Amino acid sequence: MTRGEWARPPRARVLPAVPALAGLLAGGVGCAAEPAQGQAQPADGGLVVSSSAAGETRRHAEPALADLRPCELLGPVERSTAGLTELGTAKTVGGAPACDWTEPGVFGLLITVDAGTGLAGIDPAAGTPEELELGAHDALLVADRAADDGTCALLIGAGPGTVQVDVSNTDFTDTDSACRRARTVGELIEPKLP
Repeated sequence: MTRGEWARPPRARVLPAVPALAGLLAGGVGCAAEPAQGQAQPADGGLVVSSSAAGETRRHAEPALADLRPCELLGPVERSTAGLTELGTAKTVGGAPACDWTEPGVFGLLITVDAGTGLAGIDPAAGTPEELELGAHDALLVADRAADDGTCALLIGAGPGTVQVDVSNTDFTDTDSACRRARTVGELIEPKLP
């Protein structure tokens, strides 16, 4: 899809905004592994080239979209920035890994990682898509502002797949605030996406 176009493929997958209303369970969030001693670290998040004792050169690529764990996309500082005080709960939505956060009485947040469907394959079920650039990624912000139902979805194209950020306000009003929160979360996680 080129900038300024919104194409609907003939067999587009319909991916509606999903309200994040599930309860929280106490659980831990995994930590990133520390590099082995002597292993090179990429300065730009790209490939790392390291030499073994035999002089062979190996390449280590950044993790693929399918390897991402949605609950690990928001660390403590990022959760605080997004207005979250609790840990998320890992779940599966439509066969894709997801993480669900609930801020009681305020809003719910759901992040879903779909490694198989890119932005061109998305047909928003409701609302008007707004194309935008989010860091190095193309994205769509989808909301039904006329309905003002307090829900908003941000879909970020990441390689061949999509990362979807859904925000649902508890009182089902103020779609604009839901979209601002979705965009804030998108900006927080975008640098971690391939």
